[in-house]
Amino acid sequence: MEATRNTEQIIESVRKSIETVLIGKREAIDMALITLISGGHLLIEDVPGLGKTTLASALARSTGCSFKRVQFTPDVLPSDITGYTLLNMKTGEQEVHHGAIMSQLVLADEINRTSPKTQSSLLEAMQEHQVTIDGVSYPLPEPFMVIATQNPVELTGTYPLPEAQLDRFFIRVSLGYPNRSEEVDILESRCREEPHLQVKAAATPQEILFLQQQVKNITCSRAVMQYIVDIADKTRKNEQLSLGVSPRGSLALMHACMAYALLKGRTFVLPDDVKLLAVPVLAHRLVLQMQASFQNKSAEAVLRDILRTVPVPVVS
Repeated sequence: MEATRNTEQIIESVRKSIETVLIGKREAIDMALITLISGGHLLIEDVPGLGKTTLASALARSTGCSFKRVQFTPDVLPSDITGYTLLNMKTGEQEVHHGAIMSQLVLADEINRTSPKTQSSLLEAMQEHQVTIDGVSYPLPEPFMVIATQNPVELTGTYPLPEAQLDRFFIRVSLGYPNRSEEVDILESRCREEPHLQVKAAATPQEILFLQQQVKNITCSRAVMQYIVDIADKTRKNEQLSLGVSPRGSLALMHACMAYALLKGRTFVLPDDVKLLAVPVLAHRLVLQMQASFQNKSAEAVLRDILRTVPVPVVS
């Protein structure tokens, strides 16, 4: 697959387009782009009102991808997500009605406000890029990406995401509050109209697929791969963790580093890329021991301690 623009031009145009509506969040935007061009799924966790939905909408508009939003509530059913078959009384035939998942970019808004049964309806789509309705499998459009937002579990009316669901999210990010200057810019930009409605396509789905192919050309040396495995192995042996990083997590970290190298205009992965991306890629896959939780430890803190103990390879 070829594109009329090079990778740097495509990435920069999409980034600038999103930044017109998501002010001061370059790191979160880059994490979303890394996830998209790696073919993964993004989990955004933060309190309401910080721009989680804005990021998802702007990413879809900027890439020209088809977009659907599902507001997850306790009464949302799995069939609302995947689809269902219905008997046509006139023809006597079963008709397939596709759910919201049949789109290139799907926003699962407040995913942890729905039941675990409905949450699990996303698993097949996220892993295999297909849905099964009454025994028949249907491929999802490409590129395909789920952006899920969730509120902190201590807020009212939330259901914690199961480990199997969390492990399928490529990266987890938190937007955080803007600083004073950024918040003034936000207020100024929204004086007259919602600016996200003015976001224009800065790329095409075909160009996104081109980027996904280009990532495969990035070199990840065996020394860097060994570094990733050493980190994962340390999480499996850490006394403060009851669940460490799976091989899926190690693969995700490698692919994220390859995508980050592409964003930076490099053809190879550096150990510093691994250190930078380890927390957003791996922390949400870890489960703390009960005693560590009582001591107010966090998975992020444990992972950062591990990163300080694993020797960093020298790559020429």
